[in-house]
Amino acid sequence: MRGTEVVVVGAGQAGLSAAYHLRRAGLTPGPGFVVLDHAPGPGGAWQFRWPSLTYGKVHGMHSLPGMELTGADRARPSSEVIARYFEEYERAFGLEVLRPVEVRAVREGEGGRLRVETSAGVWSARALINATGTWDRPFVPRVPGQETFRGRQLHTVGYRGPEEFAGLRVVVVGGGASGTQHLLELAPYAAATAWVTRRPPVFREGPFDEDAGRAAVAMVEERVREGLPPRSVVSVTGLPLNDAIREGLRSGVLDRLPMFDRMTPEGVAWADGRAFPADVVLWATGFRPSVGHLAPLRLREPGGGIRLVGTRAAADPRVHLVGYGPSASTIGANRAGRAAVREVRRLLEGGPGSLDTAEAA
Repeated sequence: MRGTEVVVVGAGQAGLSAAYHLRRAGLTPGPGFVVLDHAPGPGGAWQFRWPSLTYGKVHGMHSLPGMELTGADRARPSSEVIARYFEEYERAFGLEVLRPVEVRAVREGEGGRLRVETSAGVWSARALINATGTWDRPFVPRVPGQETFRGRQLHTVGYRGPEEFAGLRVVVVGGGASGTQHLLELAPYAAATAWVTRRPPVFREGPFDEDAGRAAVAMVEERVREGLPPRSVVSVTGLPLNDAIREGLRSGVLDRLPMFDRMTPEGVAWADGRAFPADVVLWATGFRPSVGHLAPLRLREPGGGIRLVGTRAAADPRVHLVGYGPSASTIGANRAGRAAVREVRRLLEGGPGSLDTAEAA
């Protein structure tokens, strides 16, 4: 078993932000902190995004603390641009990310420490900053008849670009940014498309200013404080009404249908008798937080979520979640990384096994 002060799980935006602030706080890789990442290379979830999502299409990408992302080619895939940026960032600040390392479980250890069990061995730590995001837990709702559908079903995680849908009839399910992006991209290639959402989409006009951003984050934060599963910030902000969306509405590509009641071997169907024959159903239905490895600590509340006080788990002040709920955005992840390290420092300064200092903070 290897000992360290802090284990950071995940090397996406939130994890790298936390590691940067740990470095600034005087902790060094190895004895001070370790960053464990299950991905094959730098880039967090960005490295897995579809090639047609170019950097110019990325909305609201904020630079990591201490190093701006400048001069990027907007025509290059975002997966390449951001992976290269994260790689340079890790090297510039000597973060020494260990990968690929899968964190399998975090348990109560000895002497008030946490036991972090991984594919690369076991670490003992006084604190843990969890930055695992959501990409590994795609959500697909259950629908009657789903198993009878003879066509192809895939989630956003399996989307590689519009060309593979040429000549096919495609149903896109989901009212978020990914769903509209997928639909607008593949519609020129497909034989026919249908857009299905559980709730009527809300389109947002005008700039998304700081006041609107704070209000949206506050709505997500309230759920986390109550111990409910977090909703995404996007779910409460609406979709930006840009030129591409306006054209989709004008052309009819974005004519929304309510959620179908069942799937059939040939497609999807509604209770009122309507049906849409389909070759593909593309589920752009979002993700759930990837926190299963924390289950042994019993952090979940009766409502199903992990209740947070700031970034700290209310049930265990040694554990912080960043990039979770209200901090699940690039700028939110930066701020959460800094806030988590501030509280972790207080815990560490409280003496071995001491939780009272962090609780009082």
